Amino acid sequence: MELLRLIALDEDDLKIISAQLQDALVRMDELTFLPKERRFVAVLKRFDWLKVNGRADGDGQFYERRQAALRFERVLGAQYRNLPLDQKTGVEELLAAHFEPADLPGGFINLIFAGGGAIRLQVECIEAELRDLGPVWRTRNKPDHPDGGSKPQGPS
Repeated sequence: MELLRLIALDEDDLKIISAQLQDALVRMDELTFLPKERRFVAVLKRFDWLKVNGRADGDGQFYERRQAALRFERVLGAQYRNLPLDQKTGVEELLAAHFEPADLPGGFINLIFAGGGAIRLQVECIEAELRDLGPVWRTRNKPDHPDGGSKPQGPS
């Protein structure tokens, strides 16, 4: 089993991490902003899009999800919008991460979720890591976005 480990130090690097995060499932109790450490971390269940290539929908194949950690350093603040933070076991689907420059090298990293939720991290600069933690499980459910984004029915 090959574990993914990606580091982002600029906007292009963050785009690569964002592609690997597409359709990751995140529980609200597994998101943490640590202001004293200037760090934001999340444990998520990322869909392994690299294992999908060449498979047709409905072909009876299994797909994979992997437990992974996402970490941002040099975080000055975190704002949350339309996320059920009070529902600790609520699951949200992460769609993308992108950088919005402001007072370079600083700016904002926006984590965009299905259903209109978002996390906006104010950062001194881009310093991020996405790392697989090891556990892998099979699923027959492949994320689908026919209407531009849909809520997951639960962990799969």
